[in-house]
Amino acid sequence: MGGHRYRIRRRLLTALLPLALTGCAAGPGGGATGQVAGNASSVIGNAPSAIGNVPSVTGTAPSVTGGSTAEPGATASSTASCAEQIAGTLDARAKAGQLLVVGSALPDPIGAGLDLVHRIGPAGVLLAGRSRSGVDAVAQRTSRLQRAATAADDRIGMLVAADQEGGQVQALSGPGFSTIPTAAEQGSWSAAKLTGAATRWGGELKAAGVNLDLAPVTDVLSPALGSRNTSVGVSRRAYGTEPDAVRGSVLAFLAGLRNAGIATSVKHFPGLGQVAGNTDFSADVRDTTTGPDSASLGPFRAAVDAGVPLVMVSSAVYSRIDSSSPAAFSEPVIGGLLRGRLGFTGVVVSDDLGRAVAVASVPPGGRAVRFVAAGGDLVLTVDPQTAEPMLDGLVDRMAVDPGFAAQVDAAVRRVLAAKAALGLLRC
Repeated sequence: MGGHRYRIRRRLLTALLPLALTGCAAGPGGGATGQVAGNASSVIGNAPSAIGNVPSVTGTAPSVTGGSTAEPGATASSTASCAEQIAGTLDARAKAGQLLVVGSALPDPIGAGLDLVHRIGPAGVLLAGRSRSGVDAVAQRTSRLQRAATAADDRIGMLVAADQEGGQVQALSGPGFSTIPTAAEQGSWSAAKLTGAATRWGGELKAAGVNLDLAPVTDVLSPALGSRNTSVGVSRRAYGTEPDAVRGSVLAFLAGLRNAGIATSVKHFPGLGQVAGNTDFSADVRDTTTGPDSASLGPFRAAVDAGVPLVMVSSAVYSRIDSSSPAAFSEPVIGGLLRGRLGFTGVVVSDDLGRAVAVASVPPGGRAVRFVAAGGDLVLTVDPQTAEPMLDGLVDRMAVDPGFAAQVDAAVRRVLAAKAALGLLRC
């Protein structure tokens, strides 16, 4: 996420379909450097084979909720139909819930998280913090969270997300989880090696019931800043300082996670590599370098062209794109640059809007409203106490603003389509 925590235009469902391990009719669930750039074509260049029709390395994974397994006849049109069908039955509060991803603190007791899932029906949870308990213990936790979600509406499962980048940002460890090196080290590997390792890491997440990795960091680090960059430099979260090298590593990582059937989110668009400050801890972090044609956008553009399902937007201000608003609240950044110029049709998720100092001056409800109004889909908050004010803010704005209500409807359809492609809807 912001400081701590990712033109072949194609329709969202086509891009997400390879992740459909369990078809729309199945039960909701998840189941228990230059060197890289130079070799990237061997793993990524052939998009249909490297990213398109890939088998799951974990086989046919059982549903977290004990539902059925793969539905071989699932198609883009069937997942679209399922998402549209369910979206049309949701009331305003349920729609707003489907635009929230809420922190479930690790390793705290799960009771408060279960209660929140019952009360607001969020689109997903983020396993926030750190757990060293291993795959089996995490799987037990995620299974209970999924059961809580489907108890409220058995047609809709939840996104279960984690920050599993490597190095200092590896939320889940312990028995069954590999120790993942920093992105800086990963960036020195060949594409084949990185894709193979990421496939293994994704399989571990799948076994733990995690279906979304908020990774990889796609920011190009300024060589002039280096470790003075407190977002991704000092912690070695960036793959490198050259856009082509970063591009190769990002695509290799994405291919591996897709092999394992795990959704991914490149971050932090349009990049935190050119700033010194950290949006989690500082207000008015301002990038005066990145513009719509900057080379540092190249890795994001490549990920979009490769069909990445989610893009995370940062909370820094980008003076050459929109000097008046943080990117997460900026229509020129989200609607104009990401969706317009880059052609992204998938799910836009915010960086943390719960505790980040960069957005603290805006009330929680206003943060959610401004993000969706700018073109965003999933509001991410690591602070569960902000979830209900955010939900209420969305519902209240929908009631008085038909244009905003239409934006919510479109966002809900994109989120549900992503869930359908992951086998998280039942129609």
